[in-house]
Amino acid sequence: MRIVFLGPPGAGKGTQAKMLARRRNLAHLSTGDMLRAAVAGKTVVGLVAQGYMERGALVPDDVVLGVIEEHLADGKAAGGFVLDGFPRTLAQATRLDEMLVSRGAPIDRVLLIDCPMEEVVRRLSGRRSCRKCGAVYHIETMPSKKDGVCDRCGGELYVRDDDREDVIKRRFEAYNRSTLPLIEYYEKKGILIRIDGTAPPDAVATAVEKAVAG
Repeated sequence: MRIVFLGPPGAGKGTQAKMLARRRNLAHLSTGDMLRAAVAGKTVVGLVAQGYMERGALVPDDVVLGVIEEHLADGKAAGGFVLDGFPRTLAQATRLDEMLVSRGAPIDRVLLIDCPMEEVVRRLSGRRSCRKCGAVYHIETMPSKKDGVCDRCGGELYVRDDDREDVIKRRFEAYNRSTLPLIEYYEKKGILIRIDGTAPPDAVATAVEKAVAG
């Protein structure tokens, strides 16, 4: 089975993708992880990607698709995969389809973890990160024992720039602009399933499992 996860930042799609991959014994293909592994392994595509990543530039679609193809070619995803973090645009989706269909392995399901902006802002703006060890807390769901102090190392907890409310809203709006055509594309194919991302994680996991089994 080959599955794509979509959803705004903070919707929990990465967590659900990893959980589903473990439950179903599927390869978890995170584009960020794959790019870093390709760079570390000094693969042909990894060496190309490294230049963009070191400059902080967006890695071109051709390079990302090349990394995905490397992982499909090594046989580890022969039993199926969960794709997390790609595609993000309609152009990427059509290119991905071309590549997978040519391999006789088209996408079976696209799971959209739906979450409104208000909930995304609540989740992300409540995060606190430790300056020393990088531990992450949440003021509502996982607060530190002492306000502003890390339980692990005693470091200062702070709000990362990308967890500020104004930044979160901009990210959400950018997600909507790029992803709406993508959602319509998969809906027309009849493979997109919407899942309520505002539910508790266990309930979302149950809905994900039902969507995959259906």
